Amino acid sequence: MRKAFIVFSITILSITAILMYVNWKFSFLLFIFIPLVLMGLHDMYQSKQTIKRNFPLLGRMRYLLESIGPEMRQYFIETDTEGKPFNRLQRSLVYQRSKKEIDTMPFGTQLNVYEPGYKWINHSIKAIPFAEVDANPRVKIGSSQCEQPYMASLFNISAMSYGALSKNAIMALNDGAKEGGFYHNTGEGGLSPYHLRGGDVVWNIGTGYFSCRDEQGRFSYDEFVKRATLDTVKMIEIKFSQGAKPGHGGILPKEKVTDEIAAIRLVGKDNDIVSPPRHSAFTTPLELMEFIKVLRKGSGGKPIGMKICIGNKSEFLSICKAMVATQTYFDFITVDGGEGGTGAAPQEYSDHVGMPLREALAFVYDSLNGFNIKHEIKIIASGKVITGFDIIKCLSIGADVCNSARGMMFALGCIQALECHKNTCPTGVATQDPKLVKGLVPEEKSIRVARFQHETVKSAMELMASAGIKHPDEVDRTVVSARISSTKIETYYETYPEIETGCLLNESTVPKEFLYFWKKAAAEHF
Repeated sequence: MRKAFIVFSITILSITAILMYVNWKFSFLLFIFIPLVLMGLHDMYQSKQTIKRNFPLLGRMRYLLESIGPEMRQYFIETDTEGKPFNRLQRSLVYQRSKKEIDTMPFGTQLNVYEPGYKWINHSIKAIPFAEVDANPRVKIGSSQCEQPYMASLFNISAMSYGALSKNAIMALNDGAKEGGFYHNTGEGGLSPYHLRGGDVVWNIGTGYFSCRDEQGRFSYDEFVKRATLDTVKMIEIKFSQGAKPGHGGILPKEKVTDEIAAIRLVGKDNDIVSPPRHSAFTTPLELMEFIKVLRKGSGGKPIGMKICIGNKSEFLSICKAMVATQTYFDFITVDGGEGGTGAAPQEYSDHVGMPLREALAFVYDSLNGFNIKHEIKIIASGKVITGFDIIKCLSIGADVCNSARGMMFALGCIQALECHKNTCPTGVATQDPKLVKGLVPEEKSIRVARFQHETVKSAMELMASAGIKHPDEVDRTVVSARISSTKIETYYETYPEIETGCLLNESTVPKEFLYFWKKAAAEHF
């Protein structure tokens, strides 16, 4: 091919010279062919890419086609049910609800109802008229030790930092939360001015202690108090891990770090901002209980929670043992499934680290119930929750409230371009490029966020009414069924059998499936 390119170049330049000799107007061809020849020569003598070196000029087509592969698949090849991580049916539903367009579908389901994994609601002959159901139910978050409990909506904005998302995206989300009456989780990137536009806020504090750290990166009580006592900050969430990269810590590429972001996070710039994989404010479950007391005092008694993607089961049981031993309780626990993630993460972490949401919810609920402390603590579910049915599935297994990150991004206009980590998001959602950010108008997108949340909660409540249920508290593991094989179905009650209340308080009553992890767990260490 290298010889062929040389012959091609000589031939094309010769023909151009002849044509110019006949008529000088053909000289424009030089502006076409000379750059191509120079590109080909460059390809021949560069040493980094074998394909281009062996196939000058022509080899560039390979890289061009590879670069547009995701777009080609999304728009021309994928069916409505094939796209990943969210298929076209799911994305379209969010777009329709956020724009308040018709979200009904004709001619029946496109899903294969006989394929293992298919799930459905067990409706009731005693279905309740929707008019008799609270269309916007509230869930009280706050243990007996909480002085300022919060009445949360059923569906809220999950943790997404300013930095990972643009300021316009954050403003639209917060304005939407204010309009719709639900909360907006800040993500671990700190409390920015764009989170403080009037919407209820859950301040997520990660291992980097952004917005509440000293110069050495340690937790600063004084900085915490300044922000935790703000009126719009309703709850505090200690982030242990997230679904995208559990055990890894957060990453904000330096391309996204502006002077403003550095100031908000109380860090320097010109480097990737990497959160440590573990906390420095505590090292044992018992020390964690003391940290809860510090945050509760500094916030004026607001709900204190934790966000965790379940990994080693014994570590979570250690936290439960510490809560029982000290009689100090979290007010809520956010369970993030291993399938979660909105930003940059190594592929191995996204694909193979962290317990998926359903199993994690069942484990956390059963653990809290087994230690007889579930009545003190609400469970918040996060991980690919975008429809009313997704909410019901989570409530059925043990959640009290649900969060959504990517669903809210779709409501903002995200097209799943999969460029969140490149600072090139074409919709202005996950980028700090001013030219791209200005395309997202907060005043327009906030309305869509509020609509999507409202319509999704409405859908969940309609499903509950069809199952004869008036309030989310009544949803249990018998409400949802799943196909296990082509000939077998089970309710979640059968798939995830509940353990008895209080059975984890004494070794003699610990169920066999918990015993190994229960023995390994201790309040004195993780």
